[in-house]
Amino acid sequence: MLERMDQFFARRLDGYDEHMRRDIFGASEFYPFTARQLPASPGCKVLDLGCGTGLELEYYFALNPTARVTGIDLSAPMLSVLAAKFPDKSLTLVHGSYLDVEFGIGEYDAAVSVESLHHFPFEVKAALYRRLHAALKEGGRFVLTDYFAESPEQERAFREELAKLKREQQITDDALYHFDTPLTVEHEMEALSVAGFSAVRILHNWRATYTLLAER
Repeated sequence: MLERMDQFFARRLDGYDEHMRRDIFGASEFYPFTARQLPASPGCKVLDLGCGTGLELEYYFALNPTARVTGIDLSAPMLSVLAAKFPDKSLTLVHGSYLDVEFGIGEYDAAVSVESLHHFPFEVKAALYRRLHAALKEGGRFVLTDYFAESPEQERAFREELAKLKREQQITDDALYHFDTPLTVEHEMEALSVAGFSAVRILHNWRATYTLLAER
């Protein structure tokens, strides 16, 4: 059965960090690797899309303790866990969907997202990335670590399966439901490029999980 996105993560909060570290291939490497791609300048502003419990922020605040981070997530319980981890850090938490929350214009030195964006189709991502591009300062960067479909055929199969499940369960609302529909890495890079990012490249990968860097 499909579950609403916020409810899915709330029900799995206990043991979530351990699961991500233990069961996701490469996690012990890609969380710290992602953190190292973010700016080290004191007091810089970073936007975290789908911040969850802040696994990447554990490494980032160790590298840059004065960074000012805004985290957006659908799960209020996860945000509570994140806030408790870093009571002494400059951390602004927003409970909501990053598809809807306003980012502002030229607000951030960098943005990051880890294992969150693999639920959305190309058109939704391109629109999100246009807003994100506008929210970054000139020379800002977006660091994306996520897993990707292995082929266009697999990407299409994920979308078709989600549509089938929604029909079977008579889901007709516009709420976000938890079901993975990753793009191929090539399609993801295209979405970033059409959104206005001038340089998009692969930094590293762990099987199907890649870290991409998109520069404004």
